[in-house]
Amino acid sequence: MAETHQAPPPIITLLPSPGMGHLIPLAEFAKRLIQYHNFSVTFIFPTDGPISSAQKTVLDSLPKSINSIFLPPVNFDDLPEDVKVETRISLTVTRSLPSIQEAFKVLTATNRVSALVVDLFGTDAFDVAREFNVSPYIFYPTTAMCLSLFLHLPKLDEMYSCEYREIPEPLQFPGCVPIHGGELLDPTQDRKNDAYKWLLHNCKRYRMAEGIFVNTFVGLESSAIKALKDGLYPTIPPVYPVGPLIQNGSRESAGESECLKWLDDQPSGSVVFISFGSGGALSLEQLTELALGLELSEQKFLWVVRSPTQTAAATYFTAKSISDPMAFLPKGFLERTKGQGLVVPSWAPQIQVLSHGSTGGFLTHCGWNSTLESVVQGVPLIAWPLYAEQKMNAKMLVDGLKVALRPKSAEDGIINRTEIATVVKNLMEGEEGKMIRNRMRVLKEAASMVLSEDGSSTKSLSEVASKWNAKVSST
Repeated sequence: MAETHQAPPPIITLLPSPGMGHLIPLAEFAKRLIQYHNFSVTFIFPTDGPISSAQKTVLDSLPKSINSIFLPPVNFDDLPEDVKVETRISLTVTRSLPSIQEAFKVLTATNRVSALVVDLFGTDAFDVAREFNVSPYIFYPTTAMCLSLFLHLPKLDEMYSCEYREIPEPLQFPGCVPIHGGELLDPTQDRKNDAYKWLLHNCKRYRMAEGIFVNTFVGLESSAIKALKDGLYPTIPPVYPVGPLIQNGSRESAGESECLKWLDDQPSGSVVFISFGSGGALSLEQLTELALGLELSEQKFLWVVRSPTQTAAATYFTAKSISDPMAFLPKGFLERTKGQGLVVPSWAPQIQVLSHGSTGGFLTHCGWNSTLESVVQGVPLIAWPLYAEQKMNAKMLVDGLKVALRPKSAEDGIINRTEIATVVKNLMEGEEGKMIRNRMRVLKEAASMVLSEDGSSTKSLSEVASKWNAKVSST
């Protein structure tokens, strides 16, 4: 009897643009494609140099069946020093197009490649996908609200000639909270800059995709998702909410962490966790106010502290203390708060901290990965946005979902210690904090439902998976 050889599973190629915040959800997305849909996954990495140790850690933790192709680094010698990150990311993809084409030549010679999924700044690679008859998709790692802005941007660009922050009335995207132009994501804040031009260039190409995955879920952004699905936007590709896609961290994987041992000794829900993500840092003045505000609040805290940016005083310190964030804390602060809080330099196992029973609040920069991790664990928030689309996220969390408090800054942009103390106390002990905690509980339940077998995010992904399989079997 002749043996029947089963054809190898079709390949889905994923193209992340540089940056940890983009890689993490895309890596989780890859795992789901393998685990539930039997695809083979190949990452194609455009680079501008060696990959970071943090990226390497994420990739090493992936199942062995996920392959990675690292493209030759592109050259940026012609770029000015102050080039914005969005320009750099977009150019990394664009200048890698010949190498992407080469990678596709090799892959398609012996395999069935069904789709290319790029993240938010990777749309130039669609041309290569089309050339090889591979379906182009976008993986959008942040909110449906932010995606709505991306889909609207070409129209906004035609409607207004001024800077968006000069528009007097708030902007309103279907299904989203109204937002002031000055709170839109960073690259929209200077329309003459290349970063804005690249953003607009990519946004115009979003309609070329056959579908857009978005790392959010129905219970979290119901009305924004409904608007995207109900044809309120002309000619947009189908939108598939597949979130919350976050890393899962076990207690074992965090090793013998000092923070977790400290949390073990604290009362349930009593600690506010403070972290500004992998890229967030404060000025020296703001760092000082935050320290004194935490002390003043009399609440227990666990603070991941980083060296300040824009420090005029940096030259007064030896090289050792510049790299040691503890050196910048107010004099005597650590001694005075010894029983009240724990300060750790630079890093903490965030997922394990958020899932710990003693953690009762999270002061965050509102990066979307951190926000989703908090929602999945049901931890209420204090919103302190710093860069990228974080002001938009904060707006949605505070005004839309009402699961976060936001401290107000003074005229000079600094949030002072009394304001910090008041907001922290209010979240941890006040009536408003109680209401936020209840709303977060509801979201936590919704988050676990959507990824269950019959959940809406699981179904969303299955819908596309069957399209990809159908495409392969028809060729």
